[in-house]
Amino acid sequence: MNSQAIIGEPEVLEDALEAAADVETTDEWLALKAAATALQALQVKDGSVPDAAHHAQARDHVRAITASVVELAPRFPHDAEYLAASVVDFDRWADGGFGVPDFLDSLTAFQPQRHRIDGLRHLVVFPMYTQNGSQNRLVEGLIVEVIWPEFIAALEAGDYGNKLFVSLRLVDFTPGYDTNSAVLFPETVAMREIPTFTWGAIFQDREAARYRRVVAAAAEITKLDLPADAARMLDDQHLTEETFVMWDIIHDRTHMRGDLPFDPFMIKQRMPFFLYSLEELRCDLTAFRESVRITRALRARVSAGEELGALDAQTLEKATLVQYAVIFDRIFRFAITGTRVRNYDGLGGQLLFAWLHQKHVLHWTDTSLAFDWDAVPDAVVALGDAIDELYWKSIDRPKVAHWLAAYELVASVLTPHPASNWARGLPDDVLAGPPKGYTDLVLDDEFPLSMFYEALDKKMKAVIESTVGIRGTDA
Repeated sequence: MNSQAIIGEPEVLEDALEAAADVETTDEWLALKAAATALQALQVKDGSVPDAAHHAQARDHVRAITASVVELAPRFPHDAEYLAASVVDFDRWADGGFGVPDFLDSLTAFQPQRHRIDGLRHLVVFPMYTQNGSQNRLVEGLIVEVIWPEFIAALEAGDYGNKLFVSLRLVDFTPGYDTNSAVLFPETVAMREIPTFTWGAIFQDREAARYRRVVAAAAEITKLDLPADAARMLDDQHLTEETFVMWDIIHDRTHMRGDLPFDPFMIKQRMPFFLYSLEELRCDLTAFRESVRITRALRARVSAGEELGALDAQTLEKATLVQYAVIFDRIFRFAITGTRVRNYDGLGGQLLFAWLHQKHVLHWTDTSLAFDWDAVPDAVVALGDAIDELYWKSIDRPKVAHWLAAYELVASVLTPHPASNWARGLPDDVLAGPPKGYTDLVLDDEFPLSMFYEALDKKMKAVIESTVGIRGTDA
């Protein structure tokens, strides 16, 4: 069947949804998963199997994988071209003596962005590393399911077009995803050359499950009285998943939009880590700002006596929840997840918390956390505006001058480490030298946790660790 046949043919779509409904329980998938997991033990960091003594065993595992792919392929008619190419890539790798794998052909054939249909599943098998999981390019297998509600399709077809964005749910997976990894990116795959990437996927079910567990615990620890809408998310995985889809589709497209003084994806630029903090935070705050704009516009229509249609009502609900999600995920999870070694997402969470505190819309008083919710939206938007102004000005600045200005913005809110080279002022020989000198003098933990976060981290550590490998059904 042609891989495009699913588009525009409801009966074919219904068949495809039904065919893969229970695929994670089949003998073929379980055999593939077991063979891929066993093969990982024979691979090294670059994905190769260098020890010839292991080649016969590796060949058996590859045969098991390809046999399973062939058996499972009819359940995924929309992926027929990709799955056929995957078998060819595996066979070529084995026949070539298990050198560094090259799965460019099957990666190019895999085009999930063409099939953004709610509930549609994909079988995915590649040698790849898993971001926030493993840096080794091992063979990983996944069964995933598309999350694409109607209101998201309407947003994407309107003001928030993003043809590359794919929203997924984890169904089953090999050990590389039994980690903190919540993305499936083509650039992680082992391949001979870098093509033009046409998609990027995020597992909103994992993001939602982590959020619900972490925020529930943090709210209890900090004695935060959650607004009713925010509290609903903690009891409803489906609601939270759809909220994260809206957040992420706006976040993702923001990397390519705005007054950008650099490559929007910052590939191999090796900038000081606080620059990455500001870029990720900029995209989140853009999602927040747009959600504020949407809620205010839709509420104005309701105030004028208009009854919203079903899609607008869903959009209003999720736009309201995105605002809570951005704030709570950033200040409760991001800030204290991971090590203190150049933790750019952690720094972004710290920055948002401190900004809101210093704007007097977040209060930590009598060991209780509280927000002035009516004033919060404008305060959050103001931080986004400050980052946008930094970017706009930096188009006319040399790169290292942009770095210095960015540091000044962060340091105006967060206190640098007492031993900071940057806070004291970089020496003239570094200022006159190449950018690498600047980066080398940034401390691994340039902006340490505040006393608030040190205390919260101790109380939340077990909860944060419990979210490793979480999926929506665990929350």
